[in-house]
Amino acid sequence: MRTLYIDCGMGAAGDMLTAALLELADNKDEMVKALNGLGIPGVTYVAEDAVKCGIKGTHMAVRFNGAEEDEHMHEHHDHEHHDHEHHDHEHHNHEHHHEHHGMHDIEHIVSHINVSDKIKKDILSVYNLIAEAESDAHGCPISEIHFHEVGSMDAIADVTAVCFLMDKLNAEKVIASPVHVGAGTVKCAHGILPVPAPATAYILRNVPIYGGEIKSELCTPTGAALLKHFVSEFGNMPVMTTDRIGYGMGKKDFERANCVRVMLGDAK
Repeated sequence: MRTLYIDCGMGAAGDMLTAALLELADNKDEMVKALNGLGIPGVTYVAEDAVKCGIKGTHMAVRFNGAEEDEHMHEHHDHEHHDHEHHDHEHHNHEHHHEHHGMHDIEHIVSHINVSDKIKKDILSVYNLIAEAESDAHGCPISEIHFHEVGSMDAIADVTAVCFLMDKLNAEKVIASPVHVGAGTVKCAHGILPVPAPATAYILRNVPIYGGEIKSELCTPTGAALLKHFVSEFGNMPVMTTDRIGYGMGKKDFERANCVRVMLGDAK
């Protein structure tokens, strides 16, 4: 059975999953070209070589209207849980980058992306998982949820890219390791929250997770929702014969290689 195994030993974020899956493609450049042909307004994907702890992999940069997010503010270049309004005005004044979208806006954007109906359904299912989690965390109905940084175009780009690449891979089974969520606190639009952030913790119910020595947000809500949507089983790697391996790198450096590793092959 064609099986994809996702190693979440350093958590998961949208850009890291995108980059890891991209490395499994026959032709990475052609696949980036295909992503840039999806027609997401203002979005450009750029695959960059990256090295973590001596391991070579890919970092997926998402540029919106030509500008990439200021990376030092992010754990993983996934934009959910940081106070952008404050930072943007104070540090780099491009707050237009972070328009706040409701579910209706997300549906409108997704309806115009050049992908199959199946992929559109996947994208909206992932966003619904996030919306439910935000609704639970904030105690308000989904119709009133505004996605804050999750609604930024680069987060839409991350979710779309993962759904697109997963469709291309067409694995029969997707298995992931228990998810390392990190520890400590994270700054978000509402204040200082514990790691995993409430939305992430809600999405990862019934999924084996663990914290530990790394004081950082390793798994973001977007990463959690993508895993929850696509992964059918969480646990150890099965006996499998792998033929492709990909490394998707985060931006931050830790003592441990900050990457999501994916392995594609045949399992019994």
